[in-house]
Amino acid sequence: MNEAVVLTPERILEVTEDVLRRFGLAKATVVDVARALDVSHGSVYRHFPSKASLREAVAKRWLDRVNAPLQKIADSSGPAPARLERWLRTMCAIKHKKCGEDPEMFATYLTLAQEACKVVKAHKEGLIDQVAHILDDGVKQGAFQVGDVKLTARALFEATSRFHHPAHAEEWSDPQLATRIDAVLALLLRGLEAPRKR
Repeated sequence: MNEAVVLTPERILEVTEDVLRRFGLAKATVVDVARALDVSHGSVYRHFPSKASLREAVAKRWLDRVNAPLQKIADSSGPAPARLERWLRTMCAIKHKKCGEDPEMFATYLTLAQEACKVVKAHKEGLIDQVAHILDDGVKQGAFQVGDVKLTARALFEATSRFHHPAHAEEWSDPQLATRIDAVLALLLRGLEAPRKR
């Protein structure tokens, strides 16, 4: 074993993802992660005090990667309706891509995310805050008429959940999916429009 190796939490998480991919969630252990790093399992535990904390950190890392392009859209400038539509379409596309390209790993992350309830809740609230930020911009621009931006953001998130919540992943192969998404987004965006001034 090479205990001289400088371990970082990020390196441990990278290797944990590889181990999960090789052995699957049910069989992967902290000892497997330590072996892949060529260190003792105690070295891993110095960064992550339990198997549960390691799994939670892996789930958070995955969710953070989902979040990054969405945060970029939320923070951008420009007309809020176009940003909101881009944000919603990007969120769906990210989930569909992850599910389609690597279904086994997607299932692993779904299980991890379900175990790490606090992490998932914080992730979801962060996404809703991003939508609320775009809605607030839209109100300031005169494009949206919204009373409570946070409540409306949550409603938008929930109204589109069929297209981005992993529980609905088996529906994403429907050939009519793009048409269904178009129809729902058109309806939601129309419902947010501020009345035109005469």
